[in-house]
Amino acid sequence: MKTVTWRLFADLAEVAEGREHTVSVEADGTVGDAIDALLAESTGLRGRVFDGDALADDVNLMRNGSPTAPTEPIEDGDELAMFPPVTGGR
Repeated sequence: MKTVTWRLFADLAEVAEGREHTVSVEADGTVGDAIDALLAESTGLRGRVFDGDALADDVNLMRNGSPTAPTEPIEDGDELAMFPPVTGGR
């Protein structure tokens, strides 16, 4: 098993009832498996982050500070982040 930490931002953290969640996935797990583990823990999040069977267009994923995709493999101790598009400023 691998353990990864999710950091959620903006409305995603509100829906999941917390900004940080630690989940476990199988040794050959992917970012998608970590999403599934997070959604099993925070059931209200599914409707916010998925559009049908696909990740919603307005959800960004990062793995250790770099953009990632659900098919990417994960390593034990990875930090995953999920957030809506960032806007604002001048």
